[in-house]
Amino acid sequence: MSPKVIAIDGPSGSGKGTIAGLLARQLGWKLLDSGALYRLLAFAARNHGISLNNEEALKTLAAHLDVQFFAEDGGQRIVLEGEEVTDLIRTEQVGDGASQVAALPCVREALLQRQRDFLDEQGLVADGRDMGTVVFPRAPLKVFLTAGAEERARRRFQQLKDKGEDVTLASLLDEIRTRDERDTQRAVSPLKPAADAIVLDSTELSIEQVLERILSEVARRDITG
Repeated sequence: MSPKVIAIDGPSGSGKGTIAGLLARQLGWKLLDSGALYRLLAFAARNHGISLNNEEALKTLAAHLDVQFFAEDGGQRIVLEGEEVTDLIRTEQVGDGASQVAALPCVREALLQRQRDFLDEQGLVADGRDMGTVVFPRAPLKVFLTAGAEERARRRFQQLKDKGEDVTLASLLDEIRTRDERDTQRAVSPLKPAADAIVLDSTELSIEQVLERILSEVARRDITG
């Protein structure tokens, strides 16, 4: 029997996190933000003075990551080693670090079971870069959400400006292209659509339109039944 999972994968800035959160709340399902785990690892490594290319130390840290996720209205709250880090792990610096540690095979292996432990009888919406290809290959619905690099940079630019951060569109575009190359070219679990995934290009679509398309597929496949 297939696990009750909707896997949503895609590159940075494609909107998968926003869509996954909305979908989980609408369905009343549990949410796995796998990208947050890699961001948390990069953040914790910096706090502990661990280099992002020290594979053995990162593997140990990943296996014993002291993290808690709390679902709340409007999103989730993340606590790492007793400290709330919900907003602290969403910076571009931490995101770039997450992409670096995610390229390490030993790190991905250490976090694989932790991600699968999020499975829930009620249902799980899993957001990441290899949810449909590696973590939950038997998920009954897999979505690969993408958008043009320029549009993804523009969205991220607006998000960061709204938070008062001093960024430039050109630098964000460079970072997104670098991250895309790293994510798609890594030796283990490269970013790519699962063979049976639905590919959605959100460049010209609103959040509401993307959500509507996924929900219609959920209904068509009777996944919630």
